[in-house]
Amino acid sequence: MNVNESVARMDTSTAEADKSTEKVRKLLRQQAAVAGFGSFALRQDDLMKVLTEAARVCAEGLSVPFCKVCRYRPEENDLLIEAGYGWQEGVVGHVVSRADASSLQGRAFITGQPSICNDLRLDNDYELPPFYAQHGVVSTIDVIIKGDDLPYGVLEIDNNRQHDYDQHDIDFLTGFANVLAEAVATSVRTAVLQTTIAQMHVLVEEKDRLLAQKKILAEELQHRVRNNLQLVYGMLSKQVDDTAGQVGQQGVKAIARRVSTLAQVYDHLLGSDMTRTTDFGGYVKALCLNLAEIQEAAGGSVTLKCDSESLILDLDVVTALGLVVAELVTNSYEHAFPDGKGAITVSVHRVPGDIDMATMTISDNGAGFTAQIGSKRHGLGLVRRLMEQIRGTAMVASDHGTVWTLRFPTVVTKTAAVAAE
Repeated sequence: MNVNESVARMDTSTAEADKSTEKVRKLLRQQAAVAGFGSFALRQDDLMKVLTEAARVCAEGLSVPFCKVCRYRPEENDLLIEAGYGWQEGVVGHVVSRADASSLQGRAFITGQPSICNDLRLDNDYELPPFYAQHGVVSTIDVIIKGDDLPYGVLEIDNNRQHDYDQHDIDFLTGFANVLAEAVATSVRTAVLQTTIAQMHVLVEEKDRLLAQKKILAEELQHRVRNNLQLVYGMLSKQVDDTAGQVGQQGVKAIARRVSTLAQVYDHLLGSDMTRTTDFGGYVKALCLNLAEIQEAAGGSVTLKCDSESLILDLDVVTALGLVVAELVTNSYEHAFPDGKGAITVSVHRVPGDIDMATMTISDNGAGFTAQIGSKRHGLGLVRRLMEQIRGTAMVASDHGTVWTLRFPTVVTKTAAVAAE
């Protein structure tokens, strides 16, 4: 072997080594491109941006000037160029191809296999849109973009130079199309999720609207009940003057008083959040003020004081305690002060050391209870029944006046708590 032959062989070996090195670098660039696009697609929820970036990365990964993503449209059975890279205006979003063997994209779509054309000038099997010639496209590769049910479409690269694509190029484009397919599926699922969330927001807003409407209707109902109770109370009060006999008048007065007390409960609720519980402290103060005004309007001069801390109680408990207060205070007004003068005190506090119990005392400085026992004290049996109903107790003592001590639980019953929810 002479020197010239040895040099020629060395040059050939060097060229082949350089070619292999460049091929390895190309493969590494393509792998990096796939990885980078996958990371981008995971962070992006705009499908059009994902498709446009896919076209750019594909074109650069294979060193071609053009790339396009074609979306299949079942109704038209065609492939619309949805996104692209390198094309002149009027191509992306406008040009379509048949989804059958008459087009480059259609053949890949219906076969599911890569469609390769190294030189379109020598291939007369396809009907090519004019923009191919306008851009000088010579060679193409089309691969399918898969989908959950139907394929999403086709990914195509286009070159304005004749090029013999190898298996590595096809593998890169196929692998990239698979990553793009997953990105498209993720975007679609995200869109469905966002639509579902939006629908849920609409349902929540509708629920809030209905609840607000229900609250308005409930308030209107409460107003009507309150007004009806006041009407009944007025009618009963008027009937007192027309009822024969003191016993009959006292019975009607007791009924009217209880109706008035119930009306006070509704009045208090109208200023609350319409829940199953309410503040007994605020309610009993308002009730005592009302009882005092009624007594003063009737010409009485007995003072009524109320001292109560805030107690959130079940509405049924509040109603029962309100009736008890009305019965005992009214009885003191009517029977404990022969001279028409004196004082009544209503006091409500939690039991020290027992947060689940409270005590209400109703005391007066009038004639003792034992001196007034008998038919003159109406409704006292009702007081005990009401206290038993709310799991409470009632005790009375009489020394210098009369003192009622009423103990009751402050914990909302399970039934009431469920109703409040």
